[in-house]
Amino acid sequence: MAETGNPQSPQVLRGAIIQLMEDLGIITPNIIPFQYNPATMTRNLRPWNPFEVDQANRGAQAPMVQPYDPEETYSFTLDLDATDDLEDGDPIAVSTGVASRIAAIQKLIEPSKGLFGDLIASAQSLAGDIERQAARASVPIALFVMGPGLILPIRVTSLSIEVKEFTPALYPHMAEIQLELRVLTPEVFKCRRGAAIDLAIAAYDLTRLQEDGLAIANFANSLKAARSMLPF
Repeated sequence: MAETGNPQSPQVLRGAIIQLMEDLGIITPNIIPFQYNPATMTRNLRPWNPFEVDQANRGAQAPMVQPYDPEETYSFTLDLDATDDLEDGDPIAVSTGVASRIAAIQKLIEPSKGLFGDLIASAQSLAGDIERQAARASVPIALFVMGPGLILPIRVTSLSIEVKEFTPALYPHMAEIQLELRVLTPEVFKCRRGAAIDLAIAAYDLTRLQEDGLAIANFANSLKAARSMLPF
């Protein structure tokens, strides 16, 4: 959502994805703020289903058992437009449109040794220094941030880029990014350690704590609804 310009309008927080990239053991956040917050967003929760378990091999499951947090995904579309930055004379937008933002988003799905580590590795590859190239085996953890009430560790599971308009130099001027994110629960990190993982787990726990608080706050509404159902 863009700001309206009306001084009486409330300040609109901008969502973001923050990739926790580690350069030589130091976390270097790759912050990708949303130019415009998504107009709509789909949240999908898929609980563990005991009825899908092979009863012959695993034994009968209690029908209400839930040993894991539900699989949680978010999907939405981001709009990128260089027009505002061009009006402000931003030199990056003038030279490459929204290409830098697209490149930052692509980093979310690429194995990485950190922003500077990747730059060094690419330079070594260009120079033909194959032996010194480090293996890129994992994608850095990222946090999906939509205000203080939703900060979750995620991995991008789907990314689609549609360029709507080009600059005269054929860089993207306008683009539409479709993203699907899967929430990473503390369970997936149980055999791993590190500063980025500790931060990811803390963010997950904080968001769940706020959800628990909201559920308790709704208890008062439940009491009101129960009283309205009584015939006296």
